[in-house]
Amino acid sequence: MSTEPDDGMTPDDGMTPDDDLTTVRVDQFFPHPPAKVWRALTDPDLLVHWQMPGAEGFRLEVGHVYRMTSVPRPNADFSGVVEVRVLAYDIERMLSVRWADADRANRADWTITWTLEQEGRGTRLFLVHEGFDPDDPAQLMARKIMDGGWRGHVLPALGQTLERLR
Repeated sequence: MSTEPDDGMTPDDGMTPDDDLTTVRVDQFFPHPPAKVWRALTDPDLLVHWQMPGAEGFRLEVGHVYRMTSVPRPNADFSGVVEVRVLAYDIERMLSVRWADADRANRADWTITWTLEQEGRGTRLFLVHEGFDPDDPAQLMARKIMDGGWRGHVLPALGQTLERLR
């Protein structure tokens, strides 16, 4: 018999996405149809408005590789150059890419998956950025930076891009 009180919760009960240190999860509603959101996610001319420089190199082709640049973050073991590989897509539903630091000495090697679901006249966009190592302090710092970046900069910039689209 356990001497600890039984609160009825199993170890997984009440777990929020932020409890998973291997993944960043963001869910954002946009008042635009999936076709418009998909266009903003996959049109290189639009990507340059809300992603890192170099996004214009994107092509919707499995296996395609291009590079984007950002500010180096030594505290997160990030060189400032990310090599992106298109892993999979399902038109107007899902896009998955791999991000790896161009400097192979750095451990950044993540998968970013965008999933679109129609919600009323708009789109619910789910972002899953996974592959962080919770035992690596630099990876935890990278996760913190990326979580803030997705929520505070990238998705708002995507929203502004969508607003400008006709």
